[in-house]
Amino acid sequence: MKIKTGDTVKVISGHYKGTTGEVKAVSPKKHKIIVEGVNIVKQSLKPTQANPDGGIVEREAAIDISNVMLYDSKAKKAGRVGFSTGKKGEKVRINKGTGKEVKEAKK
Repeated sequence: MKIKTGDTVKVISGHYKGTTGEVKAVSPKKHKIIVEGVNIVKQSLKPTQANPDGGIVEREAAIDISNVMLYDSKAKKAGRVGFSTGKKGEKVRINKGTGKEVKEAKK
């Protein structure tokens, strides 16, 4: 997958169109990602010993990876992700919107 955990992405379709956020989780087999602050859903929790009252919790749900683009905060521009060879001959990701190399996010 071209989008990785820790990348900043911009939502390009759906209810949250135009929103930017950091990728919290990636699921390659399902082709979905979880973005911070995007696709908020309410979930009902049953009472348990750890949470005796139960209640309603808001959390982020997964969205399809085709609904986001990699976002460059310095250039304030979103773009597709491509691959190129770096200075040392290694494979690196590039933002096709800006042409710059994508820095790996710190985990």
